[in-house]
Amino acid sequence: MMKIPNYPKTAALSLDLQNDFAMRFQHLSTGISEFTFAGLYLFRNKYGYRVSLSSDNKLLIFGEEYGSPFCMIPLGIPEETTLDDLLKEYHYFKAVSEKDIEENRIFLEQKGLHILEDRDNFDYLYKRENLAKLAGKKFHKKRNLVNAFINNYSYEECYITQDNEKDAAAVLELWREKRQEAGLDDGDYEAAKEALELREILNLCGCLTYVDGTPAAYSMGEMINKTKSFAVHFEKAGTDHKGIYQFINKSFAQMIGHHFSCLNREQDMGDPGLRQAKMSYRPDGFVKKYKLFTDRSFCRCDRCFKGNNE
Repeated sequence: MMKIPNYPKTAALSLDLQNDFAMRFQHLSTGISEFTFAGLYLFRNKYGYRVSLSSDNKLLIFGEEYGSPFCMIPLGIPEETTLDDLLKEYHYFKAVSEKDIEENRIFLEQKGLHILEDRDNFDYLYKRENLAKLAGKKFHKKRNLVNAFINNYSYEECYITQDNEKDAAAVLELWREKRQEAGLDDGDYEAAKEALELREILNLCGCLTYVDGTPAAYSMGEMINKTKSFAVHFEKAGTDHKGIYQFINKSFAQMIGHHFSCLNREQDMGDPGLRQAKMSYRPDGFVKKYKLFTDRSFCRCDRCFKGNNE
């Protein structure tokens, strides 16, 4: 079995490491949506993920974004010697948990690190029951859209299985075609496609919706470690039926296990339209994430890069 090498050696993120990651993540309680094996593996090509272990056995995940190399430390701040070495090679740390910031703020500031609250990557948290019922005045518009869908279309819902996974894949292809017709890039198409192909291996759960017997939309996600939170990684509609996204949002909240008290609907990535859509569901909280820099100009995200060049 492949093992995670000790830093400074690194290894590509591969399926051979799934059990190792599961063991290391099993007691992780930060609730950060990126920190599941599937959440990392499905985006390994986008970020060029490689992994390593610090001398105190902390997991190190390396990648690149906007041309800047970064490091993620899901199991906490590594010991000082490793941290010093990492700061020489990587421009910033991302997806640092609120817990790690609170426990290490003085130490990090003494190291000369700038601590930036990364609002664009906060995970949105919703009570599962609220999304499943959409009760009350605050969900009036969402409920109307769901009712419009229910009243105007003949639909069927089911879990994604081996018998219908090709229908879910057909939805994804239609979703991609719609984006291309609108002049948009493929977004997370490659990750979503692989998620369907590796659904059972990666322990993902999905819900598929048919309209008039035709596959129309699906949602897919997974449990976040040992929390009572369920992360919705993908939500795709291949048709333009009015209210379909609101319907599958509500439907998925109803179909996942009742032992999940919370839905994590991930981040808005600073996209104004996506932020408005996520806020319109009245989040019950956020999973806060932070960035750490020796020099904020190293970051090439819109917020940091533009702020340093105005």
